[in-house]
Amino acid sequence: MKSVSEERTNDSPEAREAWGPGTLGVHAGAPEPRPGEAVVLPVVQSSTFFWNAPGDAPELRYSRYGNNPNQVAVAKKLAALEGTEASLAVASGMAATALAVLAVTRAGDHVVASKHLYGATSTFLADEMPHRGVTTTFVDPDETCAWESAMRDNTRILFLETPTNPVMRVFDPRIPVRLARQAGAVTMMDATFASPINLRPARLGVDIVIHSATKYLGGHSDLIAGVVSGSRELIGRVQRMLVLYGPALDPHAAWLLERGIKTLSVRMARHNRSGLELAAWLEGRPGISRVSYPGLASHPDRTLAGELLDGFGGMVGFVLESGGAGADAFCRNLEVARVAPSLGGVETLVSQPRFTSHIGLTPEERTQAGIPDGFVRVSVGLEEVRDLQRDFTRALEASR
Repeated sequence: MKSVSEERTNDSPEAREAWGPGTLGVHAGAPEPRPGEAVVLPVVQSSTFFWNAPGDAPELRYSRYGNNPNQVAVAKKLAALEGTEASLAVASGMAATALAVLAVTRAGDHVVASKHLYGATSTFLADEMPHRGVTTTFVDPDETCAWESAMRDNTRILFLETPTNPVMRVFDPRIPVRLARQAGAVTMMDATFASPINLRPARLGVDIVIHSATKYLGGHSDLIAGVVSGSRELIGRVQRMLVLYGPALDPHAAWLLERGIKTLSVRMARHNRSGLELAAWLEGRPGISRVSYPGLASHPDRTLAGELLDGFGGMVGFVLESGGAGADAFCRNLEVARVAPSLGGVETLVSQPRFTSHIGLTPEERTQAGIPDGFVRVSVGLEEVRDLQRDFTRALEASR
């Protein structure tokens, strides 16, 4: 029987299986406790480390390689939370996406991707990867046979996101997982909006899980980071891309990220509760034509969301009948909530996708995607819901 300290240090499968997500968030990846040493791993602000000869250390340690002590500690914590063999923390969510795709593909390969992806991810696949000889077919995951119809002999990746930005659609990863296994391909999934507390895609068979750690994982709007999780073999390939392309996570940002993850479980419980309460309240307000939240009975994916997710999250979208002008007025009259892009922090953030994540689409394309002018996205923070309701009531009156 291993001691708790040994389990904590080695992150054994037994420890991962026995500990809940809150315990893993606090203790996984932490160094073995030693009398007189710091409870919290200090920031190791060093680019390089002593290594005199082969055999002195198991590997060459260098912060650009992603194996600084702070980088390693947060990666172990994330792997434990995701239930994967390994994780790698990098400099941004898009760095995580780009490195993962580059690690798996080569010239002549093909990707099948959901049409419902973060805008920069879609642009990377559609515009950047063709320069490297990799093409992408985008499919509607709502169509049962869409994934299979798009598959080719040279398909190497099936890529999806759930819940999606900003309409919070929830798509079933088990369909592309089955097809990928049959074809010898890899499934990748961006689960940023869920966090490992609400969804662990690896349990559903997803090979590579991606997060923008800038959001819920960090949780305080004070860092930029990304995470890739999967098997040791796949993460090793991603790390080779990290060494070549260079987007290593700064040690201090890694320290901040690890600190944020320690409170992830309790923060997500509050985000889940407040998100559902605010979404239900918004659904009854005059001047709002539609509310997008997977925990509402009106959401098209409510049944699947209840099956896949352990919580519905803190992201809420709604459409104002007064259109873009009304959305502008709504944002101008907020006092508690703050108007800013990004999400997942302790403060409630409000944005209009037409000016942020989907600015590159035409009004017609945005409407087709369910994001007409007048769509407002809310990242529900940790404030009291009654205060947000009062704030939104005043802003909604101004928007009409």
